[in-house]
Amino acid sequence: MQDSHDEASLTAHGFAAQLMEDLPPVDVRHVLDVFAADLERLYDAIYRQASASDIEGFRRNAHALAGAAGAVGAAALEAACRDAMRPGLSGPQDLAAALDAIGHAASATEADLQAAVKLLDRGHD
Repeated sequence: MQDSHDEASLTAHGFAAQLMEDLPPVDVRHVLDVFAADLERLYDAIYRQASASDIEGFRRNAHALAGAAGAVGAAALEAACRDAMRPGLSGPQDLAAALDAIGHAASATEADLQAAVKLLDRGHD
């Protein structure tokens, strides 16, 4: 069980705080592990597709990442991905800007994710 200091710390870690309220720690850890794998896999695909100017593939994987982010409550990442799916997106400059926005949101989400996992792991010591 976490003490109040850990719970207060987790609140600062965005989406994971809501998961902690809704699920037991073992389930939260599983959800976060699955999401971490999805985040890495889908961001890598988005990066490759942006580099290849594959707009349809980029949108498809941005949609998948938006869904994964939305499922865990990572709202900023979900919003960046949904913005990248907009119909007016075309050409290398648009892809680069969308990739940059997704990259920033993904980095912040990953930092929250790592902090939440660390807190969960401490709770099991």
